Amino acid sequence: MVIDMKKEFSTCPEAIDESRLFGFSWMEFVAGIPSPLVLVTGYKENGKPNASMQSWTSFVGSGGYYCIFGSVNKNTHMYASVQQTKQLVINFPDKDNFLKCMDTIQNNDYENDEVTMSGLTAEPASKVNAPRIRECFLNLECEYVWEKELFPGSEHVVMCVKVVNLCMDDAYYNNEKKGRYGDTGYLYNIRSLRNPETGETEEAAVGILQKYAVYDELKKEKESR
Repeated sequence: MVIDMKKEFSTCPEAIDESRLFGFSWMEFVAGIPSPLVLVTGYKENGKPNASMQSWTSFVGSGGYYCIFGSVNKNTHMYASVQQTKQLVINFPDKDNFLKCMDTIQNNDYENDEVTMSGLTAEPASKVNAPRIRECFLNLECEYVWEKELFPGSEHVVMCVKVVNLCMDDAYYNNEKKGRYGDTGYLYNIRSLRNPETGETEEAAVGILQKYAVYDELKKEKESR
């Protein structure tokens, strides 16, 4: 078996132009680690719905069910909304609604109803004071828990919220219908990857997960020995 040689990078490679990364770390584009794409909703101080596309999220199910946002900008409507109400909804789009969710980025003026203007439907949440997106197959109603600056003086915070209610279309929790993986399920943010040696750039993309029955494969391999 041939093993590829590993190469190490602790400073930005010369082939990558950091000025074109808009303040993000070069490591993010070289590593290219995907994370779920979600649309976070709440109410602005004027009562209008706010919608914010987010990635850099992870979910933890110990002592409750929590979402950790790895980077929330303090200068956004999302941050202001969460500070005011301490409540929000995390909505998961599939590929059919992804572009409408992305349209919220263009419709984010303070006076805008960011949900309706993007062709989406807001509906009341059951347990929190924040709108759910009807078109999204999974809605996690959440309450704010804590935040911490990404580093001292950063404009971004790590934020933790607790899920208090889960709402899912039955076609998605039923694997005989749509299910949550593959073409109809969760979407992942794939950065525009950089080759650290050549600087070659790939287009940004949206990814899906295909289930790989690794445990079944390992079991068959073990039984065949």
